[in-house]
Parts: sequence; structure tokens; C-alpha cells
Amino acid sequence: MLTNLRIFWVLAGFFLASGITYIIWALAVEGRIEWAGTVGMVLAAALAAFIAFYLTLTHRHQGGELPEDRLDADIDDGDSELGHYSPWSWWPIFLAGALAITFLGLAVGTWLSFIGVPLVVVGLIGWVFEYYRGNFAR
Repeated sequence: MLTNLRIFWVLAGFFLASGITYIIWALAVEGRIEWAGTVGMVLAAALAAFIAFYLTLTHRHQGGELPEDRLDADIDDGDSELGHYSPWSWWPIFLAGALAITFLGLAVGTWLSFIGVPLVVVGLIGWVFEYYRGNFAR
């Protein structure tokens, strides 16, 4: 995490310096500020600074050094539970198809969205409640 912090703070400084250089260069060459590039550079600096600030707070609240920051850490030190996902579940594929039909309806014709929305609801309900019935009920 410390490496990520340093990278994002360096990126924030780089984009800010690039934005200032861009403003000075535009004033020297054209005599006016070119707003599209200036706003883009400054907002990129702000975004990198936001991410760096968030990572700084997260690192501080985690209580110090993480396994990926230590040189003597093993792979198992950073191995944690990442969640649960069913590799045999067909509901994500069904839901992706239903969402594709729904958004295709927004692009082509709204009548197709009226078919896709109920399929999205069925897909969401099926995926959420797949462990409440059948062989995998808990």
C-alpha cells in the first residue's frame, strides 16, 4: 500500500505541474488559456490526490504495515477471504443477457426494454436466492 500511496502522490504532483506548465505554455504561444486541456490536467491532479488521500487514510486506519509492505512477508500472510462466488451458477449469464436486452431496448426501441426489465428482475431474484432452495440450500 505504501507503494500505491507514493505513486498516486507523485501522479498528483506530476499532473499539477503539467497543468501549470500547460497554462504557461498556452499563454506564451497563443496569448490565452486553452481551457479544455487545463481543466483536464487539473482534474487529473485532483483525482490522483483524492485517491492518494483515501489510501493514506485507509493505511492509517489499518494499523500500520500490511504484508505487501514488508520484505520478509510470505504469500500466505496476505491471503485472506475474498468472498464467495458460485462457479457453477448460471444466473450471472442470464442476468447479463437480460441487461443486454434492456439496454439494447434503450438504443433500438423501448418496446424491447419492456421485455428486458422483467428478465432482469427474474435474474436478480434467482441469483440472490439460489442458496435458499435445491441442493445448495442452507
